[in-house]
Amino acid sequence: MAYVDRQEMDEALTSADLGEGSVGDFFALLKPRVMSLVVFTALTGMVLAPGGVHPIIGIAALLAIAVGAGASGALNMWYDADIDRLMRRTRGRPVAAGRLTPGDALAFGATLSVGAVTFLGLTTNWLAAGLLAFTIFFYAVVYTMWLKRATPQNIVIGGAAGALPPVIGWTAVTGDIGVESLVLFAIIFLWTPPHFWALSLYKTDDYRRASLPMLPVVAGAAATRRQILLYSVVLAVAALAPVAMGFAGLAYGVVAAIAGTAFVGFAVRVFRSQADAAGERAAHELFAYSILYLFVLFAVLLAEAIGVGGTL
Repeated sequence: MAYVDRQEMDEALTSADLGEGSVGDFFALLKPRVMSLVVFTALTGMVLAPGGVHPIIGIAALLAIAVGAGASGALNMWYDADIDRLMRRTRGRPVAAGRLTPGDALAFGATLSVGAVTFLGLTTNWLAAGLLAFTIFFYAVVYTMWLKRATPQNIVIGGAAGALPPVIGWTAVTGDIGVESLVLFAIIFLWTPPHFWALSLYKTDDYRRASLPMLPVVAGAAATRRQILLYSVVLAVAALAPVAMGFAGLAYGVVAAIAGTAFVGFAVRVFRSQADAAGERAAHELFAYSILYLFVLFAVLLAEAIGVGGTL
């Protein structure tokens, strides 16, 4: 596949008639919608962790995790400016649109990365800080710079970065990595492929235009629909693990079972659909529902933990 030359793109962006970036542009670099999900899942990991944490320390840890997530987003937009300019979904991003230079995004992301990791280490423990540093590195370097442009399994492997926040939250409280936090990791890890592959089904032209090897581009829509259904079934089963392991209650079990069944139902609709407007609509509906699904699962876990004497 032929990609846009990164050096030429960076030179073009840097030498262009750039307007001064606004505060809003720098905030957009943080990917605030992604950041909000990161903070929410990290909070769930913290509340579920045994032992409890002082509220001030908990807030400080969440702030560090949020800033670390934002730093990852800024580094992603710095490196991906060339392909972001080619896709309708991303061409309005600050660097791709020329409102900020690549150097702005790189300096911003690097500074926030160092600050977030250092702050988390000083306020909680260095294992949690190390996990945050690894998460930033994995997303910015392993996923963004390598996997995203190299393999259709980019989302599967790269999903580890997005699945680590509850582990970091747990570790910030306990100082170690609990099995329970790894279960939360597994739920998000299994959720990521059907979530993003659903998006890629109705944004295939965008990814093809940028020469990105997303699964629908490389293997076709039919293979993608099969993979979505497979991962959805495994996810629905895995989401019941907190109940089986005893750190979630009846309410969570009922919600996870109903929501998981609905998730599989949406995936079946996608599996049976064709490459037409109805098929794109089915994929879009699964993508939208998947966001609600993950939020509801973690919201119920959080509510149950608080209801039995939450730790934060």
